Amino acid sequence: MKEIISLFKEQLNHVSLIYKLAIYNMKSQYSNHYLGVFWNFLQPMLQVGLYYVVFGLGLKGSHSDVSHVPFIIHLISGLFPWLFISQSINAGSNAILSQLSLVTKMKFPSSTLLSISFTNSLINLLITTAILFIISLLNGYVSWWHYLQFFYFIIASYFLIFGISLIMSTLVILVRDTKNILQNVMRMAFFITPIFWAIENATPLMHKISALNPFSYLIGIYRTAFIHNQPEFYGNWQDHLYFWSLTMLLLFIGSHVHFKFRSKLVDYL
Repeated sequence: MKEIISLFKEQLNHVSLIYKLAIYNMKSQYSNHYLGVFWNFLQPMLQVGLYYVVFGLGLKGSHSDVSHVPFIIHLISGLFPWLFISQSINAGSNAILSQLSLVTKMKFPSSTLLSISFTNSLINLLITTAILFIISLLNGYVSWWHYLQFFYFIIASYFLIFGISLIMSTLVILVRDTKNILQNVMRMAFFITPIFWAIENATPLMHKISALNPFSYLIGIYRTAFIHNQPEFYGNWQDHLYFWSLTMLLLFIGSHVHFKFRSKLVDYL
């Protein structure tokens, strides 16, 4: 527990640095592109268009509704948070490896690199979520206080993703095959997470898988914040207990692995 507390103290002590480097990374990423940071909006919208053509028009039909909302709304309310989750995990797992030379030369904890990658993805999420917020507001999908659950989604996402990133950012340096394994796991997770399908229409097996999938919990929270007026709050106490128990376990393992190898990572390159 002391290791977990120490890690979050590092994040709090370097909040200003995390924010400044996240903004710098976002600007530098598209510095040589004509459209610049507009790609943060354009790229997810292109993916929405592709999945809508395949799953909406191609497989379900253009007039299909899911959970009493148009399929396109159901799709973006699942795809936007998923892109944020998957990008955060993939970037977080590679954060230390890609900046290892910088960490060895400058005096700041390597754990802050995970928060920087998370902040970069969060900025993209805020841009895309603004679109869904306007759609939700115009259609009156939810009561105003439902939007507050979006902040809970960010907090819950941060702790889960930070725990996963702590483990994976070390393992990708120790065992390079881990990066390929993670990418394939995230691809499979896309299909077993209710992004383009609804839990209400799923088979009993998918219900069980979804109950064990922490990403399903996060997607459910996000959708409840913007398009599902019922239930008032996603999940029951068992869902919350399972999610936070798993999250704390990942944080415990991740913090132990991180501190054990933090000073030795260069030796494994």
